[in-house]
Amino acid sequence: MSEPQPASSAFAPKKFATRRGPDPKQERSARTRLLVLTAASELFAEQGFRHTSVKDVADRMKMTKGAVYFHYPSKEALAVAVVEEHYARWPALLEEVLAEGFGPLKTAEEMLARTAVAFRDEIVVQAGARLQIERPHIDAELPTPYVDWTELLTSLLVAAREAGEVRAGVSPEAAARALVSAFFGAQHISDVLRGRADVVERWAESSELLFHAVRAH
Repeated sequence: MSEPQPASSAFAPKKFATRRGPDPKQERSARTRLLVLTAASELFAEQGFRHTSVKDVADRMKMTKGAVYFHYPSKEALAVAVVEEHYARWPALLEEVLAEGFGPLKTAEEMLARTAVAFRDEIVVQAGARLQIERPHIDAELPTPYVDWTELLTSLLVAAREAGEVRAGVSPEAAARALVSAFFGAQHISDVLRGRADVVERWAESSELLFHAVRAH
């Protein structure tokens, strides 16, 4: 097994091969591109990839289809862009948490707690999660989910063990897999039952139990 990567190098940028629109050089073009991406995220989150068309995005934006195609030349390109934005959220969040100077175990807790907030509040995170579930129906390369999260948490738990923060006998790799399974299970159940309105509270319940089992006492 390869050694886990340091936390600061987790979540390598995700860029996937798909036909793209022009690189927005002008501020106005960049703003329009972001608005189109936000509208697509809303629709993908609400009704999924198969039931969303480029015309739906154009209608929500009160634009022509041609204007949307200028920025994103296919529905697949839109989906890829949304998923890339979803994944871009996590390294930025990690940098925020690392800057606060927590120990490694607390860093792991904070990352997952703040990610629960992002799943509740951020439309691009919600849309990216739904698109990953629908990835067999999207004719474009998308990342394998959960891998980066497992590697990040393993790295943090290895560091926590070395700092004496982890209970004797706990495997960082096994604990990381359990945390990833519990977190993404909790957010999915919250999505199905409550539209993620209670995801922060439901994850807090699971987090308290799991980190209590991992933490040295």
